[in-house]
Amino acid sequence: MGASDPEVAPWARGGAAGMAGAGAGAGARGGAAAGVEARARDPPPAHRAHPRHPRPAAQPSARRMDGGSGGLGSGDNAPTTEALFVALGAGVTALSHPLLYVKLLIQVGHEPMPPTLGTNVLGRKVLYLPSFFTYAKYIVQVDGKIGLFRGLSPRLMSNALSTVTRGSMKKVFPPDEIEQVSNKDDMKTSLKKVVKETSYEMMMQCVSRMLAHPLHVISMRCMVQFVGREAKYSGVLSSIGKIFKEEGLLGFFVGLIPHLLGDVVFLWGCNLLAHFINAYLVDDSVSDTPGGLGNDQNPGSQVGLSGFQIAVSMLTYPFLLVGDLMAVNNCGLQAGLPPYSPVFKSWIHCWKYLSVQGQLFRGSSLLFRRVSSGSCFALE
Repeated sequence: MGASDPEVAPWARGGAAGMAGAGAGAGARGGAAAGVEARARDPPPAHRAHPRHPRPAAQPSARRMDGGSGGLGSGDNAPTTEALFVALGAGVTALSHPLLYVKLLIQVGHEPMPPTLGTNVLGRKVLYLPSFFTYAKYIVQVDGKIGLFRGLSPRLMSNALSTVTRGSMKKVFPPDEIEQVSNKDDMKTSLKKVVKETSYEMMMQCVSRMLAHPLHVISMRCMVQFVGREAKYSGVLSSIGKIFKEEGLLGFFVGLIPHLLGDVVFLWGCNLLAHFINAYLVDDSVSDTPGGLGNDQNPGSQVGLSGFQIAVSMLTYPFLLVGDLMAVNNCGLQAGLPPYSPVFKSWIHCWKYLSVQGQLFRGSSLLFRRVSSGSCFALE
């Protein structure tokens, strides 16, 4: 959740825009996704590579939007562009907030409505939990339509801070010294450039994540108050005071480590996968034809690239889940205490507990939510 989101989607990202629209847990996912798509948009090489030699990979990370002449972020237009990214990101965040809200309540195990009996594709009877739409309708019944936007303010502030942080870091540490991957590079040289550029993106993502995480924690806690109908965390300033008084400085960074690990794994996974796919699996004759990975005019290329982005995102989902659960665990709210959740000693303890329960992907699906075998619900 985010968020993941180690972050879309929560799921138009790339550079500063990625952090603005990603929302909780999905910043790195946006930056990496934009980088992978940038690879597909690169023009085909002037000369075809020798068929016996692998095709060098294209640029792996987010396209520069602040360094080139005439770019969106060049010269005097940089502040205006950054403000535009913040505004666009705020709009995307607000529109996607109900989705993230319902997702978080499912992640903490809050199931206020009983499952319904249905059949699967094989015709067997299966219990299904309420989908996102049914869950959202329930929230509206309890809190009204405005209730779907509980915790939105700190989330907007978190995303804006991430956007500004990434923009400032690009000014202090400009990416101009990073060499772009060229079709003239051999495999060793191109891989080094991929690693260097991905490391640069990772540095920006980690710093922005750390600075914005306290606001992410506040947003998560504001949302899970729905479970116990509490009002402990109401405003950003008052929430900062409560967390500092009860938990100290470390209270603002609970759940940070799994979020960082998820962002890093997603970023490196997407960029390296795209590099090796372009280098070893995609032939120039394929990339220049309709549907090839290197063809800018074909939606087929985007679909192919998005496929393994989604796959990597699913593999890193447990980090997003554990990070969000740790953010609300043992903070005085019902959603972070038994029977909803044990009091975890660390994020590793939380991971092991979810693994044993078979719940490491809880909340990853919001439409077809089948009751797991370990659930308290059972067929009569």
